[in-house]
Amino acid sequence: MSAKRALVVDDSKSARAFLARMLERYDIEVDTAESAEQAIDFLTRERPDVIFMDHLMPGMDGFQAVQTIKNNPQTATIPIMMYTSQEGELYLGQARALGAIGVLPKQIKPTDVSKVLYDLKLVADRRTGEGSAFTPFTVVAPADEAGDSPQHATDQLTEESGKTSELAALVAAEHPPYTPLSPFGPEIRALIENTIRAELADMRRSIAASSDAEAERLVAAVRASLPPPPEPPRPRTNPLGWIAASLALATALLLGWLWRQESTVRGELETRLALVQAERAAEAVPAPVPEGAVASEASPEDPAAGVGASLTPITEFVPFGEVPLAGARIDGMRTLLARLAASDFNGVIEVTTYAGRFCLAGSSTDGYKLAAESTAQAKCDLIGNPPYDALSPAARQSMAFANLAAEYRKSSAGAVDVRVISGDLRSLEATYPVVDEQMTAGQWNKVATANNRIEIRLRPAS
Repeated sequence: MSAKRALVVDDSKSARAFLARMLERYDIEVDTAESAEQAIDFLTRERPDVIFMDHLMPGMDGFQAVQTIKNNPQTATIPIMMYTSQEGELYLGQARALGAIGVLPKQIKPTDVSKVLYDLKLVADRRTGEGSAFTPFTVVAPADEAGDSPQHATDQLTEESGKTSELAALVAAEHPPYTPLSPFGPEIRALIENTIRAELADMRRSIAASSDAEAERLVAAVRASLPPPPEPPRPRTNPLGWIAASLALATALLLGWLWRQESTVRGELETRLALVQAERAAEAVPAPVPEGAVASEASPEDPAAGVGASLTPITEFVPFGEVPLAGARIDGMRTLLARLAASDFNGVIEVTTYAGRFCLAGSSTDGYKLAAESTAQAKCDLIGNPPYDALSPAARQSMAFANLAAEYRKSSAGAVDVRVISGDLRSLEATYPVVDEQMTAGQWNKVATANNRIEIRLRPAS
């Protein structure tokens, strides 16, 4: 009978040596590979009877190696046993789904290896050992023939005894006497103890399963002998309660729909307002002065001033927590840029962002939000604007705003440039009130909302 062969795949040299020693006790030849790639290359030349595959390895891991081996018709029938520190039914299911026959723990026990080899029929079950082949040697004394004298019989026995002694000496020379090993070595003793423990555990599980099955059978028999329980009386339904609940639900749905409609309309109105403001500012851009004409003088703050004047700033308010240059403010900027491009505007569009200082509740760990309107201003956790302060000047404009500015900068060959500037906090649209005991967070945050804004100014080229 040819010897069985196993392939151990593990990037740890000590783990390969440990498992190889266990398998060699069962007269199994062991080949090793320190990576999944090396194991796959080995399988192109050799065919082991079983593969022990580690999971976590550099390069290709154990799962990928199992999938590769099972996808190859030449190696698909080789049984693969995973051994890893991973645990749980999910991992076992993944391993079996890829084609592994099971999963062993990283700290492999001799009993685990024995069970795997028994299940794969690579070794015989040691509990069914073969009988001894030793046959005792028996010396039979010759029968006393009639007419022989006692002395003749004695001489014959002496001669036969001498021959027997010579034969025994020859047997002893060729087969030295067996000396039993006592006591057993620690490894053999540990293997025996583990085998006994495994057998006891199997017996306990078998007894417990039999007891559970018998208990379930008895319970089922008792339940079958008992009369069915009476049906509980059905509770009386009150139609008025159902009607009231239905009305309340319909009212809640209607209010929710109305609130949603109001929010949509309010958003559309805010967008339209921003567009109107942007259109009015664009309409105020002066027409180019005809060649040979003399431009009229005008104040720098007059929207109808000449090309060398600055327009009155366009102000748009930014809700707390939003990116300043995003949302509806992009639509207004797009309209303004279109108007300026149509008017052959040449200069800089200066966009200045200002941060309002809000009355906030929260912490730096959990984040901040607007304090309740009834909260006293003196009890605010923070007066400031963390979402705005956390943004760099470049991050205060959304990607859509940056793309829009770059598009018009490119299409105008640099004639129109958009610059984003951080405004001075001391420049206020509305003055913050004096703090007293009667001041509430709602009153304070109304002023902070007016100061949380952007201002757009046109700087024509000189």
